[in-house]
Amino acid sequence: MKVLLVAACVLIDADGRVLISQRPEGKSMAGLWEFPGGKMEPGECPEEAVIREMREELGIEIPRPCLAPFVFASHDYGDFHLLMPLFLCRKWNGVPVPQEGQRVKWVRARNLRDYPMPPADEPLVAHLRDLL
Repeated sequence: MKVLLVAACVLIDADGRVLISQRPEGKSMAGLWEFPGGKMEPGECPEEAVIREMREELGIEIPRPCLAPFVFASHDYGDFHLLMPLFLCRKWNGVPVPQEGQRVKWVRARNLRDYPMPPADEPLVAHLRDLL
């Protein structure tokens, strides 16, 4: 079975809210909400992938020391297995603005269950609710 390596990030603002992103039409699982991130490129470590993806998806720069490893997701989607480290970040440069046509929303951790998420992301919500 193919293992897909993806790295994602929970941006936490000064009010303790987290940023979620809605998968755009045309992508698999379109309409579901997720933590921003994406596939790791060959030779890329998870932190580098998160920094690149945040730049590409949201137009922000994250200093590497501002990424804190948090939890990871491991989920079997049938035709592939997803392995996704999730990082926390409370400090970045710039204002997150969608760069790829996706919708984004700042949400309190206790309200994340109000947003349908891909199966790999759902178990991560409980960890965030405990933290925030």
